[in-house]
Amino acid sequence: MKVTVIGGGSTYTPELVNGFLARKSTFPLSELCLMDIDAARLEIVGGFAKRIVDRHGAPFQVTLSTNQREAIRGASYIVTQLRVGQMPARREDEYLGRRHGLIGQETTGIGGMAKALRTIPVLLKIVEDIRAVAPGAVLVNFTNPAGLNTQALSMFAPDIHALGVCNVAVTTKMSIIEGLEKVLGTKVDPAQCQLNTLGLNHLTWHRGFTVNGQEMWGPILQNYVAEIRKEENPEFPADLIENLGMIPNYYLQYFYNTHGKLAAQEKWPPSRAEEVMAIEKDLLREYSDPALSEPPADLMKRGGAYYSTVATQLLNAHYNDLGETHVVNTVNNGAVKSWPADWVLELPCRIDKNGATPLPAEPLPDVCFGLIAQVKSYEILTARAAVSGDRNLLYQALLAHPLGPEMGDIEAVMEDLLQTHRRYLPNFFKE
Repeated sequence: MKVTVIGGGSTYTPELVNGFLARKSTFPLSELCLMDIDAARLEIVGGFAKRIVDRHGAPFQVTLSTNQREAIRGASYIVTQLRVGQMPARREDEYLGRRHGLIGQETTGIGGMAKALRTIPVLLKIVEDIRAVAPGAVLVNFTNPAGLNTQALSMFAPDIHALGVCNVAVTTKMSIIEGLEKVLGTKVDPAQCQLNTLGLNHLTWHRGFTVNGQEMWGPILQNYVAEIRKEENPEFPADLIENLGMIPNYYLQYFYNTHGKLAAQEKWPPSRAEEVMAIEKDLLREYSDPALSEPPADLMKRGGAYYSTVATQLLNAHYNDLGETHVVNTVNNGAVKSWPADWVLELPCRIDKNGATPLPAEPLPDVCFGLIAQVKSYEILTARAAVSGDRNLLYQALLAHPLGPEMGDIEAVMEDLLQTHRRYLPNFFKE
């Protein structure tokens, strides 16, 4: 069995390799193909990946490629973790937002829009290669903005089995388990736990948690509120959590505390992209060490905790028809009855050989739904604009976004975005 990673030169890749090694007894991988357009970076990361695998007895082969179609050929699974324009483009997204007094974060606001516009056409090129040389392969997308990208794939490539994945749900789950263990004074098995969460990627609300089928949300929420009351600057005030009875995804700070996040941007440099660029420079230097054969501790500075767990266990559950519950981004198909069935949502799904089947879910309350509906409108408009290059649609997407510019500033923001990333946005500059 072959798994191909598009964006294989990512500094995350060694963690992914470890995830496959941990599941070698149940997931019979024969070839892990790492594909990247940056040959120099691929050689560093790929060489390190090979040393990791060799150190564990070489249960599968690691191959490297700069040819996307050949890398995809014959693969059963394609994992996308690419970044169009690499980290300098992320920095441009951040400072684009800052220039206009808008949120520049890479998945939220104008930064997320810019990244989606660059990424969606590239994902659709990958889809073309899957159709041609790996029909039936499953596409697992980690590339941000994961929800918007998956929405676009559902709209423009409905024949492809594509899932969007994020590590927020699992990090939240593990954090809750850590708190529970302190309260209960005993270990809690993550396999017996399920987080009840719903919304869009980076726009979810956590509202339930079961252990062996028993609902534990009451004491969990009570303990969570008690803990944040002790903090000087919590992500969300305790009164908000008590009022909602839910824990918001931490990315909701960009919507609930916009002024605070804008103020933080004014303190740059360094922006997050600039911090990551420094971290990655150090990581790549470490990866280049021929004596290194295990991921260094500094990898945790990069973020993405539990990435390998999420990615490889999802593939394992699909391949082995396990029927496990995983939180993924997929078309909900009526799982939330009062919401549009064609919306891609982030929600618990049953993962088996048939793919991801969304589990029936009660809709979120109106205080959440209004924001979700507005952001989903923006996502759909952005996806359509990315594929068509229609500037009218792009204008409408900016107008629809709750973190977008005021109407008098839309043209200036739009032109700045297009010129900043012109080399990556050919659809908008057709002769």
